[in-house]
Amino acid sequence: MNRRDFLIASLASSAAMRHAEAQRVNHFLPKTDSHYRQTESYVEDIPVPEYHWASDKAYESFRDLKYGVRLHFGLYSIRGEPKESWPFLELSFEERQRYQQLYKTWNPQGFNADEWADLFAAGGIKMFAFTSKHHEGFSLFHTRTRVRQRVNWTAPGGPRMEPCDLAYSIEETPFKRDIVKELCDAARKRNLAIDLYFSHPDWYDADFRPYVYHPLQVPSSNILTRDFETAKKRLGDRMVIVPDPTPEEVDRMVARHRAQLTELLTNYGKIDMLCLDMWFGPKIWPRIRETVLRLRELQPDVMLRARGIGNYGDYYTPEGFVPGRKGNTNTPWFVIYPLGTSFSYEPFAENYKGAGWIVRNLVDSVAKGGGFMVGIGPDGNGRFHPAAVQQLKEVGEWLKVNGKGIYATREREGELWSEGDLRFTRTKDKTTVYAFTLKWPGDKMLLRTVKPAKGSDIRMLGANEPLKWNLTPDGVEIQMPSGMQDESRRPCRFAWGFQVQVESA
Repeated sequence: MNRRDFLIASLASSAAMRHAEAQRVNHFLPKTDSHYRQTESYVEDIPVPEYHWASDKAYESFRDLKYGVRLHFGLYSIRGEPKESWPFLELSFEERQRYQQLYKTWNPQGFNADEWADLFAAGGIKMFAFTSKHHEGFSLFHTRTRVRQRVNWTAPGGPRMEPCDLAYSIEETPFKRDIVKELCDAARKRNLAIDLYFSHPDWYDADFRPYVYHPLQVPSSNILTRDFETAKKRLGDRMVIVPDPTPEEVDRMVARHRAQLTELLTNYGKIDMLCLDMWFGPKIWPRIRETVLRLRELQPDVMLRARGIGNYGDYYTPEGFVPGRKGNTNTPWFVIYPLGTSFSYEPFAENYKGAGWIVRNLVDSVAKGGGFMVGIGPDGNGRFHPAAVQQLKEVGEWLKVNGKGIYATREREGELWSEGDLRFTRTKDKTTVYAFTLKWPGDKMLLRTVKPAKGSDIRMLGANEPLKWNLTPDGVEIQMPSGMQDESRRPCRFAWGFQVQVESA
């Protein structure tokens, strides 16, 4: 390439980059998102000029995934209780002290990363999110960082901070193995995208006080956190007031937070998503923003979850519900929703919601332009409940039939994503529409907003023969095969997909 051609190509590339950046100007979280509201008063809506989101290619890959699993595993798994770390805040001081010692017994001999990954692959799952560290502060990966100060909950005269020197991580347990590494290695063998969850707050490390309901609060909590009133309600008479963090302690907190995130993006190869959770506060935000800028340098295409970092995030996660409508944001999204009563281990089979529930929420989410991530957790031995395993496998069977109408599809424009019990997706080139009915339609099914291409076939996914159809003043009327009125002769359960070649999607 001569100098002139090189300059022209360089200018064209620069123009393309500026165009891509311009296209992202309106990359805003929905104003109704609860975690956006926690930080909107101090995290600027428009990121600083030196920041950039992940690339268009990374966004496209994220939007192609559609279906994932969210895995919560921690010291709380030993206790066999739902609600992850949250019950810690309700424990007596004596119980908190015992909880903090549970790492000495952590030994999930039933954990097998390859078995987990095989289950996910068989279930049609394209990505997993794993808790590298939840709010309790216990790290399920090898870390070189050290906790220098913690709480002694049963100290004479009442709880007090005390010096310490430990990683508070899996390497100090009888198990010792790096679960994050083993899962990442197993996932790559099966082409599963990797999402590592990481909690901003840390309830074990006293340097992290008083952020996000830390059991240690301080005189300046209301100024530092903006959520002190909620913390008082959560902690009740178990709240302990200690002095404000010193500048040295704040420095240690920021450094350890940054170092652990750096480890996750340095020691485990390419990470597709970093699932940040919760937030800090206004005084500390400039330093957290610097951390985010450094993370972006480490892995430019990692998709960052928006919690705690506002519009610096690449995606957000409606939690425990599917948005009622499409189009409240142009930020990519994945619903996160527990299969049991919470995201951690659920001991009772009757509390798992069922494969049909997953399928219906998956179809609804994808039709609206998002994805669906179902939440499960293993027990203290590293094993999933048989009910959860069975339901994931049933969804995998459904996706073998219907996956072409789910994976790598896009939502239809405007309000064309639904008609009553029908949900629609389309191919990226807009030549094919997939219609999913969430209830068996009976003898006939009417599509009001789809116009098949002249002379084209309409097929039920998983069935061999094209279906009979005709145009009516109300839309496309499709005849259901008489034999399929018998449930046992249908190609799948829960929801049924139809492929329509169209003149315009």
